Amino acid sequence: MNNQGGEIISAEPRINDRIRVAQVRLIGFSGEQIGVVDIDTALKMADEVGLDLVEIAPEAQPPVCKVMDFGKYKYEIAQKAREARQNQTHIIVKEMRLRPKIEPHDYETKKTHIERFLRGGDKVKVTIQFRGREQARPEIGYRLLMKLAEELSEVAFVEFAPKQEGRNMTMVLGTNVKKGQSISQQKAAKVASRSREAKAEKAVVVDEVDEMETAEAVDVVPEV
Repeated sequence: MNNQGGEIISAEPRINDRIRVAQVRLIGFSGEQIGVVDIDTALKMADEVGLDLVEIAPEAQPPVCKVMDFGKYKYEIAQKAREARQNQTHIIVKEMRLRPKIEPHDYETKKTHIERFLRGGDKVKVTIQFRGREQARPEIGYRLLMKLAEELSEVAFVEFAPKQEGRNMTMVLGTNVKKGQSISQQKAAKVASRSREAKAEKAVVVDEVDEMETAEAVDVVPEV
């Protein structure tokens, strides 16, 4: 609801006696086109079936109105809006900082955290922080980032390759997991993918065997 110049303007469509025009183009409850009728006739037709007269196209000449259950209509609109919000994908970029000479235990711990972020449907920005003489050996940081990407390839892909900016080298990992997808769904999708691959490989083998058998059959055809 907006307030412009002291006048309250509702975003909801006008219904019933709030529709203050002489004539409307009427659509019946079942969607049938009734045509242009005066407002009193339209209100009477809606009242006879126990429903509302709702203005659905106020900018038309004359305005278009439909006979409907306005309460049910509002509920369906709210449901659709709620579903649309739930289906929106909100991807968050998490960040994890590493050192070039990170201890194996710390590396595994941080890799676990990164994997958890990725499985949750988020991207991860991994930053290698160089200090002092470490800045002269950027290849150490590069190898560490690529090792991490390879070990997490099941759930991630390199969205932005390692890039050095000053004392830092960064890489962004995108996720292969859809937001909100459960671990069981991830496993099921993985099993289904492997099953499809296995079937495809089996089909190729069968085709090759058929070709070999056909070739052998041709070889043994007796000469006439």
